[in-house]
Amino acid sequence: MIASMTGFAAATREVAGGQLAVELKSVNHRYLEFQCRLADDLRALEPVLREAVASGLTRGKVDCRLTFTPAAAGERALAPDGAAMAALAEASARAAAAFPQARPLSVYEVLHWPGVLADTLVAPDQIREDVAKLAAQAVGDLTQTRRREGDKLAQVLRERLDSMAGLVAKAQPLMPEVMNAFREKLAARLAEAAAAPTDERIQQEVVLYAARIDVDEELERLVAHVAEFRRVLDKGGACGKRLDFLCQELNREANTLGSKSVSSDMTRISVELKVLIEQMREQVQNIE
Repeated sequence: MIASMTGFAAATREVAGGQLAVELKSVNHRYLEFQCRLADDLRALEPVLREAVASGLTRGKVDCRLTFTPAAAGERALAPDGAAMAALAEASARAAAAFPQARPLSVYEVLHWPGVLADTLVAPDQIREDVAKLAAQAVGDLTQTRRREGDKLAQVLRERLDSMAGLVAKAQPLMPEVMNAFREKLAARLAEAAAAPTDERIQQEVVLYAARIDVDEELERLVAHVAEFRRVLDKGGACGKRLDFLCQELNREANTLGSKSVSSDMTRISVELKVLIEQMREQVQNIE
């Protein structure tokens, strides 16, 4: 089963004092890149999130967001911390003694002083285990989303492979027809020139021409690459880089097929092959 690198997942978890929420967004990337958006008081939990993502994903640019919503924050605002206010008052008195012209603190400034109002956020150590479980759940959901997207990509790729196999099958019988046409054309031109060539001479020219335009090797490699592409898709797993390499090889053979083409049918087949391969490469770029 293959997986796309594009996906989204969100999960929440109730903890003591509030609710944790994790959001994960991923897009295609050459390697695994992790970015995290956290409040400063939760920054210590970033390694937990990074470890969860690295254990479940191998490629993609992952944007992670962790938030904590405290419960009953409005009630806590009515209960300022007495010890914090006493410490602030003492510090304010000392400052006023040293600077008599200084303006005294207002009620607003006192209430907004760090630590005066009861802190609604829990310590990171207290919720580390909850964050780890929540992150694992979100990564699992993200993986399922990416796999569903991967199934759709696999279907598209298999359709393109079927079309390529059909084009290669059409190209294989064209070479004998091209050779017969060349032999007849060569004999007619020699006859017009009033030459008396032997059958051996004509055969030599035909052999030289056939060696120059022979595409049997290219067609065989196209068949082999298509079969390998199918095998990798069926095997699944993190196969995006291998599929991208196979697309490059398929494109190489299609280009060679076009450069050796001596008929409009072969040229058309080469162009259609390259169009299909380019469509496949666009999809493969998003596979993990």
